[in-house]
Amino acid sequence: MLRLLSVNFGGLIKHKTLLSLTFSTSSVMAKSKFEYVRTFELDDKCLRNCYIVVRLDGRNFHKFSEQHNFIKPNDDRALGLMSRSARSVMEDLEDITIAYGQSDEFSFVFKRSTTLFKRRASKLMTHVTSQFSSSFVFFWKEYFGEQPLLYPPSFDGRVVLYPTNRNLKDYLSWRQADCHINNLYNTTFWTLVQKGGLTTTQAEERLNGTQAADKNEILFSEFSINYNNESSFHKKGTTLIWEKVTETATKQIKRPDEGESEVTVTRTRKKVTSHSCDIIGDQFWEEHADILESDQC
Repeated sequence: MLRLLSVNFGGLIKHKTLLSLTFSTSSVMAKSKFEYVRTFELDDKCLRNCYIVVRLDGRNFHKFSEQHNFIKPNDDRALGLMSRSARSVMEDLEDITIAYGQSDEFSFVFKRSTTLFKRRASKLMTHVTSQFSSSFVFFWKEYFGEQPLLYPPSFDGRVVLYPTNRNLKDYLSWRQADCHINNLYNTTFWTLVQKGGLTTTQAEERLNGTQAADKNEILFSEFSINYNNESSFHKKGTTLIWEKVTETATKQIKRPDEGESEVTVTRTRKKVTSHSCDIIGDQFWEEHADILESDQC
C-alpha cells in the first residue's frame, strides 16, 4: 500500500511517499497453507565424520571429442582445460582438500569436517558440477584458441562417502590405477592405428585378451616405444592440492624527496598446485600429511 506523508518544515510543505507493507490475515493464512510442500524435500545431509567425494564424468565425451577433433590418444589441450576447470572449483570451495582427474573425469574430496551447505549432497554435487561445466566453457578459448566450441559439454555427478583415510586413499588409488590401464590401452591402440596402419577394428581385435605386458611388448618390439618413458601427465593423471607457496614481486613505490623506487615484496599464501605423481604409494601422503584428517573422531 502507498501512503502520502506531508511534513511541515517552517512553513515549507514536503510530501513524501511511503511504502506501507501490510499483511492481511488471508495472506498469512495462504503462506501457512502452501508451506507444507517443503516437507516433500529429501533430507540428503551427508553422514558426519566421512570424506565427501563428488565425482564428475563427461557425458557422451566420446562423441564430443570426435566432433572437436581431439588429438589421439591424449589431447593435452583438453586435459589442461579439465585441470583448469577443476582448479576453478577448488578455488571457489576451499573445503576441497584434494582433487584427482584423468581423461574426462574429476573427483573432488571435501574434508571430513566440512559443514559447507550443511553437508547436503544435492547442494554439493550441483555446485561442483555447475562450477566445473561453466569453467570448461569459460576457459575453452584459453586452451583451444580459435577452434570453436560447437555445443555445450555436460557432466554428470555423484556423491560417495568414505569414512576412513584408508577408504579414501584406496578410492583415489583405484582411479589412478584406472588411468594407467586406460592410457596403456589407448597408447597401444592408437599407435597400431597411426603408425601400424591398422583400422580401428583391426587394432581392437589385435588387443583383445592382451595383458599389460603384451601391450608393453607391442609398443617396444614393433614401434621402439618404451611406455615407461611416456609422460607422467598421461600415465598418472592430475592431482590438485593446496600448498603454501612463496611469491616474489617487484613494486614501484613513491617516497618523499626520493622519487620512485623499486621494492621487492615477498609473501606466502595458499595456492592450488598441480601434480602428476604416484598417489598409490605412501610417499605422496607422507609429504602432504595435512590433506588427511585424523581417523580419531
